[in-house]
Amino acid sequence: MPMKSPGKSNARISLGACARGHAQDYARALRLLLGGLALAIASNFNLVRAQEPAEAKPVELTKLYEPREYVGKSGEPLKYRLIKPVDYKFGKKYPLVLFLHGAGERGDDNAATLRHAAKDFSYPQTRSKYPAYVVIPQCPTGKKWSEVDWSKDSSELPEEPSDPMKSIKELIDDMVENAGVDPNRIYITGLSMGGYGTWDAIARYPGFFAAAAPICGGGDPKTVEKFKSLPIWCFHGAKDPVVKATRSREMIDALQKVGSNAKYTEYPEAQHDSWTQTYSNPELFDWMFAQRRESK
Repeated sequence: MPMKSPGKSNARISLGACARGHAQDYARALRLLLGGLALAIASNFNLVRAQEPAEAKPVELTKLYEPREYVGKSGEPLKYRLIKPVDYKFGKKYPLVLFLHGAGERGDDNAATLRHAAKDFSYPQTRSKYPAYVVIPQCPTGKKWSEVDWSKDSSELPEEPSDPMKSIKELIDDMVENAGVDPNRIYITGLSMGGYGTWDAIARYPGFFAAAAPICGGGDPKTVEKFKSLPIWCFHGAKDPVVKATRSREMIDALQKVGSNAKYTEYPEAQHDSWTQTYSNPELFDWMFAQRRESK
């Protein structure tokens, strides 16, 4: 029987091995290519993901709000925090929001006042949409924005403004004169003691503010004729054990009787803290910054 040629057989084996080797090389190269591509995509994705928190990370409020002090006619210093409009341009007029804190933030540290509402005014999207000054004064210990008895079911507007209220008015007047504040877009809001202060201020300085948002406070119903045309949005918790919701209801009822279009939101399940959900609602800012005082 004739024998097969070993040369031909070895050639076929070599060619087969070579083909398989090339296929393995191609497969290995493809795996490396795909692996590198996946790694590059993952790296870029991780880079973007790593950058997002840095962009969204809120700035520390004590750094964002400048600590300041104002000394008015009384000679007593009024400590306050100030945030300036984004991309401030000299010569341009900007709105101003005055926030009056509650009784628990009184003192002289000029820091406790940032506990409520300050962060809501400081979000980048809010500041970009509504460039404005935000002023947060600190009421000294033992003082009030409005010198009334909170424990009573009703109160009358004191004959004279409290010392802190006098200083606030002087401060805002000074900013209108020297800091580019639009006098037709000055807004006031406050919670609890600051809610009382808000009602006090709009009754005491009618025609000065463009809008008001008092929260869980109270005022003197007999004063509503003075500010019946002022845009007002009032808030209160129905189950508030500290300041009864009747204090806000009576103010809104009195306003409606003189033809006011004041808005009122009462949270059915809320107790004293009716400010958290109020200041976290973007509708409040949309409404507030849309208001303008009639030019004098």
